[in-house]
Amino acid sequence: MIFNEYPDFDMMSIDVANALADDLSEALHHEERALLAVPGGTTPGPVFDALSAVDLDWSRVDVMLTDERWVPEDHERSNARLIKERLLVNRAMSARFIPLFAPSHEPEEVLAEIEAMIAPELPMAVAMLGMGADMHTASMFPDSDGLQAALAPDAPILLPVRRDDLPDIRVTLSARVLEGAVRKHILIKGNDKREALEKAKHLPVEQAPIRAVMTGAQIHWTE
Repeated sequence: MIFNEYPDFDMMSIDVANALADDLSEALHHEERALLAVPGGTTPGPVFDALSAVDLDWSRVDVMLTDERWVPEDHERSNARLIKERLLVNRAMSARFIPLFAPSHEPEEVLAEIEAMIAPELPMAVAMLGMGADMHTASMFPDSDGLQAALAPDAPILLPVRRDDLPDIRVTLSARVLEGAVRKHILIKGNDKREALEKAKHLPVEQAPIRAVMTGAQIHWTE
């Protein structure tokens, strides 16, 4: 794990976008295609803005989310909506998007079909991850139902996540898939999250799921 500290969020966003672009460019030198996984939420938006303008062979890049709410892409809470508005524009418009949602009442009805699109592209060339103050990453939450399955060495690619305090069902990539990325970048913002990251180092992974994806990761932090 390598810790990178920045004086402000704008500088961090530009630096992270450049790092992602370098990693993708390196992957494309060796592979026909490269898979990039990114988080939803508002924090990575400026990174997406900068990355979308980078001169890459985007037609050979696949983009997917680390986790998603089980809602249609035009829904206000859809992470895919953000990705299409902020990342898959400008030069990145030619990238291929692999969705984590398909029309179905329950994710279990279609997860196998979604996994079939992802599996041939693994391992991921690059994964950008976030972390909550509770030390969750993607939709792997501390001590939640199903977390053990998501952390298992033989976990499937995707798992459904249901919590009473969440408005939507979610699907998340398992720790196995995220940890298997060739390059990993974790973005955190604020002193509370820096303290949480330090705390996570001394906790069991069930209490701090971020630990499951920290091996060899670049940590990017600003206040």
